[in-house]
Amino acid sequence: MSLSRDDVEKIAHLAMLAISEEDIADYASDLSNILDLVGQMEAVDTDSVTPMAHPLNMPQRLRPDVVTETDQRDRFQQNAPSVENGLFLVPRVVE
Repeated sequence: MSLSRDDVEKIAHLAMLAISEEDIADYASDLSNILDLVGQMEAVDTDSVTPMAHPLNMPQRLRPDVVTETDQRDRFQQNAPSVENGLFLVPRVVE
């Protein structure tokens, strides 16, 4: 897939990026190469490949579920401008 100058300008506008005129051709080439690579990867038959969470078949090391810190909510809320029933009160943002 080959991107045109207009395509790159539209993408830059949507991404709110400022691209200089002399760089547009390089961006078009690079983005076209990326899209070509994606097309090649989509063409690969992966139906017989089992999905994996990690490329190495290793078990996840888990730590014991033990509380390691004490509850310091009251101490932290002493600095808050507004607290009610153990909750921080904040100004309404959405009306």
